[in-house]
Amino acid sequence: MRSIYTLLILGCIILASSCRNDFDTTPSTGNLRFSKDTIFLDTVFTNIGSSTFNLKVYNDSDETINIPTVRLGDGEDSDYRLNVDGIPGRTFENVEILANDSIFVFVETTTDINDVGAGSLEFLSTDAIEFDSGAIQQNVELVTLVKDAVFLFADRDENTGMVETLTINGVETTLEGRYLTDEELTFTNEKPYVIYGYVAVGDPNGNTPKTLTIDAGARVHFHADSGIVVADEGTLDINGTLSTDPEALENEVIFEGDRLETSFSETPGQWGTILLTDGSVNNEINYATIKNATVGILNESSSQTGNTDLTISNTQIYNASAVGLLNRLSNVEGSNMVINNCGQFSMLVQLGGSYNFTHCTFANYWSQSFRNTPSVFLDNTLLAGDTLFVADLQNANFTNCIIFGNQGEELGFNQDEDATLNYNFRNTLIRFDDTFGNFDEDPFFDFTNTTLYTDIIRGGDPDFQDEFNNILQVGEGTVGNGQGLQSAASLFPVDINGTNRTTSPDLGAYESIELPEG
Repeated sequence: MRSIYTLLILGCIILASSCRNDFDTTPSTGNLRFSKDTIFLDTVFTNIGSSTFNLKVYNDSDETINIPTVRLGDGEDSDYRLNVDGIPGRTFENVEILANDSIFVFVETTTDINDVGAGSLEFLSTDAIEFDSGAIQQNVELVTLVKDAVFLFADRDENTGMVETLTINGVETTLEGRYLTDEELTFTNEKPYVIYGYVAVGDPNGNTPKTLTIDAGARVHFHADSGIVVADEGTLDINGTLSTDPEALENEVIFEGDRLETSFSETPGQWGTILLTDGSVNNEINYATIKNATVGILNESSSQTGNTDLTISNTQIYNASAVGLLNRLSNVEGSNMVINNCGQFSMLVQLGGSYNFTHCTFANYWSQSFRNTPSVFLDNTLLAGDTLFVADLQNANFTNCIIFGNQGEELGFNQDEDATLNYNFRNTLIRFDDTFGNFDEDPFFDFTNTTLYTDIIRGGDPDFQDEFNNILQVGEGTVGNGQGLQSAASLFPVDINGTNRTTSPDLGAYESIELPEG
């Protein structure tokens, strides 16, 4: 019996303790504190969900409070969605916050631009999170810029609903996507383009030449694992022009991912690549910025007619998680080109070809992971599975260029003796420290061999403005100041910014300027 009485007494103690005033709540008095008073959900495309943003709500009092209502101003009709302390919805009642504690509120949005009327290219979507009501109501504003866009999706099989894959140059691939119709073969600057999967340029039957023309000022965004394929008898023609605003780049054609939040603006590897297949012809890229891809341009265009397969000028390639420009058995003319911040190579040449690069800046200041590959690598082989392919590197000429980076040796070669590997560097700044003399006897790096190297500058300061943020403008302190070959500069008389270089040209894509302090 004594055990029973003991249990009864213990139960009463527990019951009494559960009714302590510590767990009583008092009504909110409008003195909540917030981690921010306005949440800017950056920029999103119409009907595409935003990232999740968070708000912290603090109770600085010594008592647990009860907030009668937490809701969106537009209620259930709001384009915004909330999650309050782990519970999703748009309206909440009796939300408690412990004394001297806080809760999280998470916010997302998806908005249809057509809800504000046809013809709108962008608009501000606004609402507010309202805490309580009446005289003690407190608000946190919500603001999102919503952009209209042209969306290009891969086709789905009518019977199975499965996303269809591309057949390219007669070969079935695993790439999800479709061929562009004739009506889609011009990208204008009226609206951004958002691509899901790979869009292909060409005739699936290989009978009719097709050209994708991209106008100056166009903006092209890719979802993950997406890109452009230029197939048999296809041509890519990018017609950017010089911009007057170096930040807005209003006339440049820009390729990047479809995540518009600021935190994604420089994130590598968000989308696939621009693939120029060995059936594509006469590709031209002028004044383009290609950023945040896996491989910026995978160039396999190889007409083998002696004609140029790819002409690329005044173009910047940044933040490729693998390679900026990958060339295979192609004929390429490049000028005023800038590549930086790539996970492996800024430029890789495989399986030979013919290449001329003038006033180009090949830099690599990748810092997101370990890199043991040089900025520029020339190779006359390609290993595909267990098969080694070999082809002549007929020539790779670099004139008035910069090859630099944050490693000691930023130039590399590989040659199979069954094919030639011809290259020439002239009036070019190359970082090749070879601190321990590991390459002293390597004929590839015999910088005294004038058939390979003429007027080379090894090391020194290129005086980049901000190489870790992809600003490769050189200052007046650059070691390449006035070191360019005049006859080569005359072929490209202005730099990537439109600055004249016909007198005492500097090395690289930029003429030097007085850099701003700091």
